[in-house]
Amino acid sequence: MCGIVGIVGKQPVAGRLVDALRRLEYRGYDSAGVATIHEGRMDRRRAEGKLFNLEKKLDAEPLPGNVGIAHTRWATHGIPNEANAHPHFVDGVAVVHNGIIENFSELKDELQREGAEFQSQTDTEVVAHLLAQYTRQGLDHRAAMLAMLNRISGAYALVVMFEDEPGTMLAARSGPPLAIGHGRGEMFLGSDAIALSPFTNEITYLVDGDCAILTHDAAEIIDFDGKPVKRRSQISQAAAFMVDKGNHRHFMEKEIYEQPEIISHALSHYIDFAAHTVKANDTAIDFAKLSGLAISACGTAYLSGLVGKYWFERYARLPVEIDVASEFRYRELPLSPSQAALFISQSGETADTLASLRYCKDNGLKIGAVVNVSESTIARESDAIFPILAGPEIGVASTKAFTCQLAVLAALAIGAGRARGTLMADDEKAMVKHLAEMPRIMSRVLNEVQPQIEALSRELSRFKDVLYLGRGTSYPLALEGALKLKEISYIHAEGYAAGELKHGPIALIDENMPVIVIAPHDRFFEKTVSNMQEVAARGGRIIFITDEKGAAASKLPTMATIALPNVDEIIAPMIFSLPIQLLAYHTAVFMGTDVDQPRNLAKSVTVE
Repeated sequence: MCGIVGIVGKQPVAGRLVDALRRLEYRGYDSAGVATIHEGRMDRRRAEGKLFNLEKKLDAEPLPGNVGIAHTRWATHGIPNEANAHPHFVDGVAVVHNGIIENFSELKDELQREGAEFQSQTDTEVVAHLLAQYTRQGLDHRAAMLAMLNRISGAYALVVMFEDEPGTMLAARSGPPLAIGHGRGEMFLGSDAIALSPFTNEITYLVDGDCAILTHDAAEIIDFDGKPVKRRSQISQAAAFMVDKGNHRHFMEKEIYEQPEIISHALSHYIDFAAHTVKANDTAIDFAKLSGLAISACGTAYLSGLVGKYWFERYARLPVEIDVASEFRYRELPLSPSQAALFISQSGETADTLASLRYCKDNGLKIGAVVNVSESTIARESDAIFPILAGPEIGVASTKAFTCQLAVLAALAIGAGRARGTLMADDEKAMVKHLAEMPRIMSRVLNEVQPQIEALSRELSRFKDVLYLGRGTSYPLALEGALKLKEISYIHAEGYAAGELKHGPIALIDENMPVIVIAPHDRFFEKTVSNMQEVAARGGRIIFITDEKGAAASKLPTMATIALPNVDEIIAPMIFSLPIQLLAYHTAVFMGTDVDQPRNLAKSVTVE
């Protein structure tokens, strides 16, 4: 995750900006930069690699100035180098940016036809060129900012300085977090409260669709149409060593809402957004030569692997054996060196998963690790590491790690399909385009469904038992939904393949049994609706999680219908994960349980 800091100050800011960036190092980055305005002139220092490289440049060439912006970059568009590092300058405009500008290719082509010359490979530079163009056309800075915001699409946090207005800084949020820090005669911007903790503890968190105008002693917030909006300020308890909840009640809620930004950075490691292709994977595993793949994991990680099985088999025509690690290690599964094994673990220290890894290694298989901690034991003992890049996950119930695991597995399956000749170039390009759209769609879903789900959760909290149903990749989501609900609300919940309903679970259906059906309008939709009819005929209370097309197609009575945007099958599991996470979270809140640290559970299971 990239990091942003900005200061409209009354004393030199370059050193303070670097200190603030240091507090954002936990987010991960591959280059850094600082820009300031001094005596009417804007200047910058940028460096590839870690912050000490930037500090060396600042020691050799100090940057004076009381107003400045700074950034740590995780490469998405363009390789990690100084030219692609932020801030980007165009004709007196400086920009730093987190996230992805989805329509940057079209905008870049348009700007180049009009004579713009680009100095980097980034999507961010499009923003600077648009702002420069609008100011040349006579728009003031606020109007130029709003005009630009209404041209770009994607998930982004932006901070902008104009050389000819050094006492003002503009910012906007549509997805990745951004916070205003209130000082005395100074104002601050940061990706989170941790970065701002040395300067102030009074924080205002921007929400999606907010544009902020900061001066030395005030912050004005408007929407993208220019209409004033009000956001409350609060006292943050963040310290340099703390991971802060921001304006969320629990870490789990914060981590649910971090997913659009987190996913964009995870995807950037695996896909080329400009070319719409999957990048070459770790060459230790050659998917083209495999006769089969073994996948093993525990808990939520196992369920992400189960979705991955569908993808590898469908898109790469690669047979997959999958089992929970505690069973896998004792099955004495016949294995061949022509196979590879993939182990999924958030912590990288899960005892059963590690034991299964060693069993496969002893049988001569190449080992891949899908992990969040690249220095973990599982990662160290693997031949190939596929980091999920989710950042610290504090809540015991996994949310952002799950969707990042899914995103990585999707990219790996597409890459495997290309390598094995089962996906053509046009197929790959179409699927990667859908993946690139995912952060924006996730932001939309989180904003739109939250009020409905919160109201529904109050009613759901009255029940003692819940069933989840799904087909295809929605079947593992049904299992994940049930797992989430029971582990944090303590309501008994079970997930089933919808086709199994008549093979036993239908005996439980009555008016006291909510049945949560996960059914995008895909190739399984009609069959799932038939199962819903069987539930309805027996008085079951249906909660229907579908898409707009599915909601229009089904006429069955429901307790509630949650309609998500219509999306392609490759991203549906990530999008449909969001309502089941929110449903579990809000139900647990109404039940009054300890959401972040549910009873009897630990974040990492390091013993059998």
